[in-house]
Amino acid sequence: MVDKEVLLTPEGLKKLETELDTLKSVKRREVAERISAALEFGDISENSEYDDAKNEQAFIEGRILTLEKMLRNARLIEDDDTDETVVSLGKKITLKDLETSDVFEYQLVGSAEADPAESKISNESPVGQAIMGKPCGTIVEVEVLDGVLQYEILKVAR
Repeated sequence: MVDKEVLLTPEGLKKLETELDTLKSVKRREVAERISAALEFGDISENSEYDDAKNEQAFIEGRILTLEKMLRNARLIEDDDTDETVVSLGKKITLKDLETSDVFEYQLVGSAEADPAESKISNESPVGQAIMGKPCGTIVEVEVLDGVLQYEILKVAR
């Protein structure tokens, strides 16, 4: 099975590399110290501190493996030569909901970087798929559970 390519902006790549470095250099040491301290309490069969530390250790090691795999399969989203008015990865998009007239600003990123709280949507999301490759001024339709939403692409920027 071939691993899925992970699309990242330069900012997203740096964020994942920083998280991986912190997990390896700081968090691993902290949890090892917690496990060591918990072992000093003696019997580990009823030691919740030990269990908590071991669970955290498992989480950290799992996250490290996930991040290493993502970084191995990363492809950087470069500032490309595509038309400035066409939606592509890494660009900031302004959309208008044609039903409510609400205006939204998003950055289109790969799924590993998507974070709605930071207005970063994935190219694999329904909205991301609908707007990808479309020029400014296009009206797109997005199928959702309740029906179809229509958005107009108002602006595309780097």
